[in-house]
Amino acid sequence: MENRERHAGIVAGRLPADALAENFTDLHEPLADHEAQVAADRCYFCYDAPCMTACPTSIDIPMFIRQIVTGTPKAAAKTIFDQNILGGMCARVCPTETLCEEVCVREIAEGKPVEIGRLQRFATDTLMAEAAHPYERAEATGKTIAVVGAGPAGLSAAHRLAMLGHDVTLFDSRPKLGGLNEFGIASYKSTENFAQKEVEWLLSIGGIQVQSGQKLGEDITLEGLKSDFDAVFLSIGLGGVNALRADGVDLDGVEDAVEFIAKLRQSDDLSTLPVGRNVVVIGGGMTAVDAAVQAKLLGAQNVTMAYRRGKDRMGASEYEQDLATSKGVTILYDAQPSAVLGEGSCSEVVFEYTAEVDGALKGTGEMVSIAADQVLVAIGQTLLGAPEGLTIEGGKIAVDAMGKTTVENVWAGGDCASGGDDLTVTAVAEGRDAAMDIHSVLMGEG
Repeated sequence: MENRERHAGIVAGRLPADALAENFTDLHEPLADHEAQVAADRCYFCYDAPCMTACPTSIDIPMFIRQIVTGTPKAAAKTIFDQNILGGMCARVCPTETLCEEVCVREIAEGKPVEIGRLQRFATDTLMAEAAHPYERAEATGKTIAVVGAGPAGLSAAHRLAMLGHDVTLFDSRPKLGGLNEFGIASYKSTENFAQKEVEWLLSIGGIQVQSGQKLGEDITLEGLKSDFDAVFLSIGLGGVNALRADGVDLDGVEDAVEFIAKLRQSDDLSTLPVGRNVVVIGGGMTAVDAAVQAKLLGAQNVTMAYRRGKDRMGASEYEQDLATSKGVTILYDAQPSAVLGEGSCSEVVFEYTAEVDGALKGTGEMVSIAADQVLVAIGQTLLGAPEGLTIEGGKIAVDAMGKTTVENVWAGGDCASGGDDLTVTAVAEGRDAAMDIHSVLMGEG
């Protein structure tokens, strides 16, 4: 320990193994049977329930909660999976505090909503613990579909298409499936390898062939897929990273927050994962919070998350901001990076305080410096490697309401496509809806 204290910079083993194990346990413990009954009994089972309207996948929330109350959690899970086949992961990572729970009548009346997210996890975990998959494939249609990208949108589309009787080939550039569920979610939100367990469970419906290590534009092409398959669904995510416009970004110790999270998620031994003593995270979204909190949990002494606008403009919800501060993260609002300083490796970040003038963000000239031996950049991602021929709108693939692109028999969904929020639950809805439209077109129904 004394040796670690003498060592500045990015090093591994800042905390003992038992402390790391404790830090990265489940953020929210699963509900026990009795707890689930008590939590479910608070639901008013509203007619025209606002929580259902707020859910991007339109899960019948009052119905599944009533099914829990009646002692049939497996039926509740089926109600959830009918709309959201990744309901297990969404129960863990959805910002329910700004979706279904925010509009819950109990929240409005009492300031304490029904715990919809935890109840959803209780139901889905109960059913997923069984060996048998709850869905069967329809009679084979003879149609083949290529799904490129095995993140939430791609997995959702692949499952729905397979269930409808189509033969699906799922391509992904990484060796493991799951997309951001596997590589981009904080470890304390998805413990015990749940992302991979969910993928295996989803694939057990059958009719889905997997080809990993296949990157669009290198190993496979859109033109080739169009000629080999009846339809193509693109869910390739956002592979590019927005550049930080500040001097010194090429110094050692400045890295992409998404890659930092991915390394952590794939680590078998957190004590071997290096982290700085003084960490600065630049950005205001969920990725920034996940990176900042996990840096603190790995043993960083000081972690500061800096955002160029005010608290109410942050992409991360107020709940996520409070989570960060509760773990010891300092949030610096209204500050934009001016320069990263250091000799070879970073030692501090200089920020300029900002103000909004007539809706435009402007620097005030007032500066502040924060010590940093590690800088994690989380200022958003950009579309990378979109195939030629597709219309790009606002930096994403242009699609209609059902996910159809401007290229015949090609659909897209998830983060790479225009429209919707960059949320797991939104991606699931887009994959599901595109699958239904693909089915309709291929079967001559629309």
